[in-house]
Amino acid sequence: MRKVIIAAAVLALLWCGWWWAASSTLQNGTRAWFEARGSEGWQAELGAVTGGGFPTRLQANLSDIALADPQAGLAIRTATLGISTPTHWPGDVTVRLDEGPIVLASPVGRSTLTMREGVMALNLHPGTALELEALGWTAQDWQVEDASGTQMQADSLTLTMTQTDGPTYDFEARADAFAPGDATRAQLRLPDTFPRAFDSLTMRATVTFDKAWDRRTLDTARPQPRRIALHLAEARWGDLNLNFAGDMVVDAGGIPDGTLSIQAENWRTMLDFAQVSGALPPALRNQAETILRVLAEASGNPDTLDVDLTLRDGAIYLGFLPIAPAPRLIIR
Repeated sequence: MRKVIIAAAVLALLWCGWWWAASSTLQNGTRAWFEARGSEGWQAELGAVTGGGFPTRLQANLSDIALADPQAGLAIRTATLGISTPTHWPGDVTVRLDEGPIVLASPVGRSTLTMREGVMALNLHPGTALELEALGWTAQDWQVEDASGTQMQADSLTLTMTQTDGPTYDFEARADAFAPGDATRAQLRLPDTFPRAFDSLTMRATVTFDKAWDRRTLDTARPQPRRIALHLAEARWGDLNLNFAGDMVVDAGGIPDGTLSIQAENWRTMLDFAQVSGALPPALRNQAETILRVLAEASGNPDTLDVDLTLRDGAIYLGFLPIAPAPRLIIR
C-alpha cells in the first residue's frame, strides 16, 4: 500500500510539473505571437495574461487586446479573451469571447459586436504544421451596431469549417431569427407590418483551396479557393424566398468559371428594396423589372424568378448576354 501511495504522489508531482510547464508555454507563446505580429507591422496590443485551469485544462486569460492588419485593413479591439485547451493536447483550442462590446473595423466602416456565450473552437491535427481540422463559432443573442444604430441581430449564430480531405473544407452558416436592425429597416423603408425576423437564413458549401490551412496561414500567403460547390444559400423573409446554388472553379487570378442558379419568389419586392436602399438607381428600375419579368414568365410563374447564370472570362452571363463583371474571389 505504501508503494502505491508513493507512486501516486510521484505521478501527481510529475503531472503538476507538466501542467506548470505547459501553462507557462501557453502564456509565453501567446505573448510571443502578439510580439511577432507587431514586428510584421501590425498593431498588436496586449495587456495582462494570466493562467488557470489546473489540473485538466490549460488557460490563458487575456485583457486589453487590440489587433490590426494594415494590409487587409481589418482591426479588432476587445476587453477580454479566454483561451483554453485540454492538458493532454493543446491543439484543441476553445476561445471564449467577451460579452461586452467588441469593436470591429474594416474598409467598409466601424461597428461593434455584442453577443452572449460567444465561443470559438479550433481543432488542429497533431504535427509540426498544425493543419486545421475544424473551426467553429457559436453564439446566442448577438447584434451588430454602428453610428446609425443596430444593423443586424439574431437569437443565435453557427459558423463551421470542417476539413474533409486535404485542402477541402465543408462550410455551414446559420443564424436563427436573424433580423435587420432598426437602422437597416429605416434604410429599406420597411413598413411596420413587415416581419421583424427572417424565417430562415442558412448556407452550406464545400470549398477546395490551393493548400490546406495551417499555422503558416497568418505568416505567409493565405490559402486561395480553387473550387466552390455552393450546395444551398437560402434566405426566407416574409413573402420573400431567395435560393442560390452553384458550382465553379477559380483560377490563380481569383476569376470564377462555372454556373450559379438563382430562384427568387416575389422578386418585385426585392427590386423595391434595392431601389430604396440605393443599390438600384430609379432610372434603371423599369428596365430591370422588364428584363426580370420576361425571365420569370419564361420559367412559367411570373412571380418567381428561376434562372441560371454562367460565369466565364471574367463576366457573368445570362444566356449569351454579359450582364456584369464577375467578382474576384481572393482572400487577403
